[in-house]
Amino acid sequence: MTRPALLDDAAIATALSSLPAWTYDEAERCLRRTFTFQDFNQAFGFMTRVALRAEALDHHPDWRNVYKTVEVALTTHDAGGLTSLDLTLAGFMEELNAS
Repeated sequence: MTRPALLDDAAIATALSSLPAWTYDEAERCLRRTFTFQDFNQAFGFMTRVALRAEALDHHPDWRNVYKTVEVALTTHDAGGLTSLDLTLAGFMEELNAS
């Protein structure tokens, strides 16, 4: 399977304009976002749905869950930074969060 190419600075800036809740961490070369839910059950349900999509994409987030908060960092480790896989997964998380 061919992995996607790294995004350049212009592509990252364009992506962030459509993902305003996300920030780009230049030092870690990742997208970051914190999601806050009503309770642990909602947070865990969100993570479960994301995990299923991540497995299908063969692209897994770095994340942390404490009670109703999920902290996410997305990067494509084998590419050394952001790729379209990160944008796809971030967009999916946004869709879930909006529903």
